[in-house]
Amino acid sequence: MAGGLVFPCEEDFSIMLNGKKTHLYTLKNENGLRVDITNYGGRIVSLIVPDRDGVCDDIVTGYHTIRQYLDSNEVYYGALIGRFGNRIANGRFSLDGREYALDTNNGPNHLHGGSGGFHNVVWDGEQNSSQMLTLRYLSPHMEEGYPGNLQVTVQYSLNNENELRIDYFATTDKKTVVNLTGHPFFNLAGEGNRTINDHRLKILASHYTPTDDNQIPTGEIAPVAGTPFDFNEYTRIGDRIGSTHRQMVYGRGYDHNFVLDKTSPDSRLPEPAASVFHPEKGRKMDVLTTEPGIQFYTGNFLDGSDTGKRGEAYHRRTSLCLETQHFPDSPNQPSFPSAMLSPGSKYESATIYRFSVDNTR
Repeated sequence: MAGGLVFPCEEDFSIMLNGKKTHLYTLKNENGLRVDITNYGGRIVSLIVPDRDGVCDDIVTGYHTIRQYLDSNEVYYGALIGRFGNRIANGRFSLDGREYALDTNNGPNHLHGGSGGFHNVVWDGEQNSSQMLTLRYLSPHMEEGYPGNLQVTVQYSLNNENELRIDYFATTDKKTVVNLTGHPFFNLAGEGNRTINDHRLKILASHYTPTDDNQIPTGEIAPVAGTPFDFNEYTRIGDRIGSTHRQMVYGRGYDHNFVLDKTSPDSRLPEPAASVFHPEKGRKMDVLTTEPGIQFYTGNFLDGSDTGKRGEAYHRRTSLCLETQHFPDSPNQPSFPSAMLSPGSKYESATIYRFSVDNTR
């Protein structure tokens, strides 16, 4: 325990699961930031960040034992997501005239790689240094219905500029689709503390992708202007979260993909995508990514049935997600950026979470 914080312990994350050993890894920088990650699902277990007064707190939703993750109702807390982040309509897509059927784990649709997706596997971990961790996983041909043996490497690095960077790499031996992301649930006031309604959010996106009532994109790229989805200036999240706009009703709040306003000709360069800060505590998080989209989700389906690190129930809208990604249902939407990966090509994606303080109240 330090400064009122209780840190997770390696022994609480050391079990045999599916024939492999699970571990907990810790990254630290010289400014007091600390990230704890388990190779079970590549989950960010805790993320310790100081506020404007230098008081550190854990800002991600999750648990301090692996057993709690296994028993949780929300299976994505802090996890790596793959092979395909977000939804694929009816759990089906076609490549070269062949249709592939995927696990349907979200009503009629496929969500976040299926029930046995990357959030549920034990990765091979290697701690390269006190500020870098590498995870590897070989997803076999037809796992969860996807073609190709997919070799995946994910690297976490924490630098002294208070940036947590996640680099994703993948190769395949058969044509397939890939859309990797991470799923940390954030609350900059401190996890489990209160709702995220008083957070201020900015998303650098002039458009978003509306969905049907099953949260599958219609194919339209719609302007955010004049809608509750306009976050081009910092906006209090709670101001419009109860809107009767049809899209807000479908998602029970925000659960939508934003089309980022990319400016760099170099697709390998992470660009600013979103920024969120908490006026009372002063913590600010900027998100940069190489991806074309970002999913903003406000924990609409958290129902209080999970009890977190502080012994408090995780209720609706007590955390938010900013998932960098290709667009949902891209394999079935020819007008969307392609998520196809072919043999001989390399999938590369990078996302940066940059932490600072903001004195705006």
